[in-house]
Amino acid sequence: MNLHPYLVLIRPANVITAVSDVLAGCAIAGCFINLHETPLFNLILLLLSTSCLYSGGIVFNDIFDLNIDRIERPERPLPRGQVSLKNAKNLAITLLVTGILLSFLIHAESGLIALLISLTALLYNRYTKDFLVIGPLNMGVCRGLNLMLGLSVLPLSTHPNLVWICLIPVIFIAAITLTSKGEVLGNNTSALVMALALDLVVTGLLLGIGFLGWMDLWMTSPFILFWIGMNGKAKIKAIVENKPEFVKMAVKMGVLSLIPLNASYVAGFGHWTLGLLVLLLLPISLGLAKRFAVT
Repeated sequence: MNLHPYLVLIRPANVITAVSDVLAGCAIAGCFINLHETPLFNLILLLLSTSCLYSGGIVFNDIFDLNIDRIERPERPLPRGQVSLKNAKNLAITLLVTGILLSFLIHAESGLIALLISLTALLYNRYTKDFLVIGPLNMGVCRGLNLMLGLSVLPLSTHPNLVWICLIPVIFIAAITLTSKGEVLGNNTSALVMALALDLVVTGLLLGIGFLGWMDLWMTSPFILFWIGMNGKAKIKAIVENKPEFVKMAVKMGVLSLIPLNASYVAGFGHWTLGLLVLLLLPISLGLAKRFAVT
């Protein structure tokens, strides 16, 4: 069996960003302050879980988009017939169920979060994707819950004041989803401007966390600046030259810039050296993005 079309379906470069979500959540939970107390087995299970959940959700995205992709993305594995619809459905279901079960092995809280991630991903793929406001927010909630999945490496009751940080990826992913509305035809300047405004809100929230003393601002500042540069440059380029190729690049850079964003949490709630280790996921993701589609 040729595995390449299946790898194209799950978008490996994007899966790496989901892994960085969980690492960021673990850092916010305080796991990387005292490394010797980090529940390593739980962390491994969460990393496997998020990989399965993201992959399953993205396969379902292609399943529900099959008719549209026959016109707009005929090169995708399902329109080309490289993967049958039945096999794609079986793969997506298996991945989601495996991701949920792996999380339940940690404790019920993690399992319930994984279940919510699956449900919100299916809700987005099937119902809310085409709505201008609800769709981006729905997609953002998926990522916010993924960050919360990382936080659940320790019971959420041990760090309740930090759970609200999960709103940050909700806002940022909403911005990326808004940007993606024009990646086929372009002509989405207003959506891009709105997305850039949401990015500024995220920047303000990150700085606010630092000023409140919850996150070490000196440790995290270089990573935040890296994220701003990587993500903002691509969006501004797409605003100035509002063509499909630049919009697609803005979406791609937005998704991949989740890694430096998550590295900023790891640096701020742990140490800059740990943030740097997470940032090393970026060249891996960029390398995979050259072989497999991100959007």
